Amino acid sequence: MWKYHGAGPWFPEIALYGSTHPNADLGIHLTLTSEWKYYRWGPVSGRDKSPSLVNALSFLYASADSVARMAVLNEVEQELRSQIQRCIAFGLYPTHLDSHMGTCFLNKDYVRIYLKLAREFHLPCLLNREAFQFLTGVDISELITPEDVVLDKIFMAFPQDFKSGMADYYTKVIKSLQPGLSCILLHAAYDNDEMKAVTVDRPDYGAAWRQADFDFWSSDAAKKILAENNIHLIGWKEIKQKLFDKKQ
Repeated sequence: MWKYHGAGPWFPEIALYGSTHPNADLGIHLTLTSEWKYYRWGPVSGRDKSPSLVNALSFLYASADSVARMAVLNEVEQELRSQIQRCIAFGLYPTHLDSHMGTCFLNKDYVRIYLKLAREFHLPCLLNREAFQFLTGVDISELITPEDVVLDKIFMAFPQDFKSGMADYYTKVIKSLQPGLSCILLHAAYDNDEMKAVTVDRPDYGAAWRQADFDFWSSDAAKKILAENNIHLIGWKEIKQKLFDKKQ
């Protein structure tokens, strides 16, 4: 499965791909930040409608902390809804939602908006009690319903894992998986000139990191260890179809 920024400069290309490949598993990476040094973007809703979401140069803020300090809630909801609507307008109906840099998980008000949009558009979204509590101290137990898809575990590599080797990290994660629904977040891309330019001065989650993710998950070794540990791969599209499409 893949996810994309509705606000990203290359969005029309992936929208065309998704609209012409109906079996693709493509979700929206709901975005309230623009963190790279030179590769920047602004809100889909526009600066005039979302003045609290942008800096002096009309880009989204570089950090989640700035969003938490400056953003007005109704503008947050308007911008996130605009990102979903933009995708649909381009002929691409997403399979799920999640959140860039975890900004939709900053506090309960943000999570409420996130869940409201997921339910409104009949989409599963990334949810896990343990991860949200760890990242932001938010207990989502009182916000979720039996209709929401809640993951048992979420895994994502951090800088120390990259330094130790991605293959080693992911192998340990796969071997540790317990029965249930788990999600491994990764950032696959090529370590080429374009990605180096996008991630310049940012070794964490940079071009080399993304190449390492791609190398492991496209390898025969990854397929072998998944098979050896009886891991059944499932995409968000399948979850959406089973739980939501029959109700529409």
